[in-house]
Amino acid sequence: MKNHANSLRLLWPQWQGAAPDVVGTLAPELPLPAAQTGYSLGTRILDLLVPEAAGQRTETVPVSGHSPTLGTDRGVYARDVIIEQLQAALNILADADPDRVTTLGGECSVSVAPFSHLAAKYGDDLAVVWLDAHPDCTLPSSNYDGYHAMAISHLTGHGDPDVLNALPATIHSSRIALAGLHSWAEDELPNIEAWGLATFPPNVLNQGTDSLIDWLKATGCSKVAIHLDLDVIDSNDLVLGLGMEPDGLTRDSVAKTIAALNGEADVVALTVAEYLPRQVLALQDLVGKIEFPS
Repeated sequence: MKNHANSLRLLWPQWQGAAPDVVGTLAPELPLPAAQTGYSLGTRILDLLVPEAAGQRTETVPVSGHSPTLGTDRGVYARDVIIEQLQAALNILADADPDRVTTLGGECSVSVAPFSHLAAKYGDDLAVVWLDAHPDCTLPSSNYDGYHAMAISHLTGHGDPDVLNALPATIHSSRIALAGLHSWAEDELPNIEAWGLATFPPNVLNQGTDSLIDWLKATGCSKVAIHLDLDVIDSNDLVLGLGMEPDGLTRDSVAKTIAALNGEADVVALTVAEYLPRQVLALQDLVGKIEFPS
């Protein structure tokens, strides 16, 4: 992503997109509060690792702490908190009015606000490449109530009406590609097909990026927003996200895919999501139980 005078670095450790039973199943080695809010530490680590562009403005979306009392409302877990934090992010974006955005931390839904902001700015000239093991195409009426799995749904104009009313723009599904997709719920498949989303499985992208770049050229877009969910990386190689999905993209393929997109179009947004630093969180829990000499 090229340096630009009007660039925003958005830190957003949102964790409420997945219900506790899901998190507990995927990270059983961690205390539940630590596993649920672990994106906070993950965001801080990403902030240390990702170079900051010269002149880039940095803002943090305020995220509430752990709460065991959250429930599902109208098919969305932690709905009121989700909408409040979404509006806070949209307010930051409206104030900064960036031409490009780097978003770090949190679950998949953290791309919704910045991508919507840029869709309002660039219109039909913006394409989206969603690097993720999952399609994130569930709806409030689906069996799964986690908002993070509704990210693409809301970006394409489907889902919770209050979320959709808050967004400055949506993106036509013909300009969204699901790259690295290889795990989904049965009730997501009809949405992928009905909405006409392009899909590129790992076995294709691990061989090269030609098909994805051909798709991007066919959209006619000169700008692209990239979402990188770290669970797209083959969990047999390395587990970085909350989800553990085997047979995904190699780390090298992820880097080459993003480089190819940078070579073909102007990358105006890049999100790194779902980083859960399991070992650091486990170590944090351990040292918290030890009495050190003073």
